Parts: sequence; C-alpha cells; structure tokens
Amino acid sequence: DVQLQASGGGLVPPGGSLRLSCAASGFTLGNADMSWARQAPRKGPEWVSAISGGVHGTVYLDSVKGRFTISRDNAKNTLYLQMNSLNPEDTAMYYCTTKLRSGSTLYDYWGQGTLVTVSS
Repeated sequence: DVQLQASGGGLVPPGGSLRLSCAASGFTLGNADMSWARQAPRKGPEWVSAISGGVHGTVYLDSVKGRFTISRDNAKNTLYLQMNSLNPEDTAMYYCTTKLRSGSTLYDYWGQGTLVTVSS
C-alpha cells in the first residue's frame, strides 16, 4: 500500500525555520513526481512546491520562492521541505502528495498532514 507520513511541523516564531519530512512507502519516491501542498484555516488547499522524478527539477509557489526548498533522499525514500523566514501567512496544515499510475488509472495520494503554526 502507498503511504505518505509527514512530520516536522510545530509552532515557530516569525522569521523562524522548520524542516518537514515525508516518509514514503509502497513505491519508489525517486521515480515519482512529488509535491507539498498546504491548507490554511478557512481556506482551500494550495500547492506549494514540486520536485520531478528522475531529473529532480523543482518549482515553487511565488510567495515561497527563495524561502522554501524541496528536496528528496532516495536512499531513505523521504521527501523534505526546508522552510526559512516563515511568516504568519505560512500557517497551515502541510501535506505531501503524489500521483501514481496503475495501468490506465492515475491515483492521487495525500499524506495525513503536519501542522505548521507561525506565531509570536
């Protein structure tokens, strides 16, 4: 079974840093396109960053460019999101996500989320 287990969230003051981790199982993370998404209170989900399988190209939401870095450790089958210079607008539940194909069907997988709260 495919599982995505996010961790690393917490309470951090404005300007602080956190590193989120997402442990994957049931598939080879290095071959998959992986993303981080977030959902702030009373708002819809928002894509944050993605890293492609294989070549490992990365893309970011404009508001996090230069502050967040997505990466992966293929040996550990783990995805990361290093978040620096956090501000209150970054407060949200953060999810790691992927889409995996089985035959002709593309399945969308989301982890359980880890809460990031930026507050003084």
